[in-house]
Amino acid sequence: MEVASFLKNIKFNKMKPAVSLLLDTDFSKEIRVVFEKGQTMEDHQAPFAIIVQVVKGCIAFGVNEEEKLLNTGDIISLKPQVVHNLTAIEESIVRLSLSKSDTVNRVKNV
Repeated sequence: MEVASFLKNIKFNKMKPAVSLLLDTDFSKEIRVVFEKGQTMEDHQAPFAIIVQVVKGCIAFGVNEEEKLLNTGDIISLKPQVVHNLTAIEESIVRLSLSKSDTVNRVKNV
């Protein structure tokens, strides 16, 4: 059994959203993405389905020329290869659930 916290030991990165692996389980990778207000993850896509949850804050989540505001507690799922982007409306903490077959480095390079 592993225990991790999305709200402890938070480190911001002035240059871009801070990405860290919190749990690497038998079936998924649980990633924390920490945004300062205004930081963006430009258009990108994942090779596998993903789940994104706003743990704290507000994120503008763009998909197919449409933007949804995701607030604390909101969650969204995307099929593989769907182009999307994220912009922090305020300081935010996001949970990203990746397939076990996906890589954390791919996310760090967005």
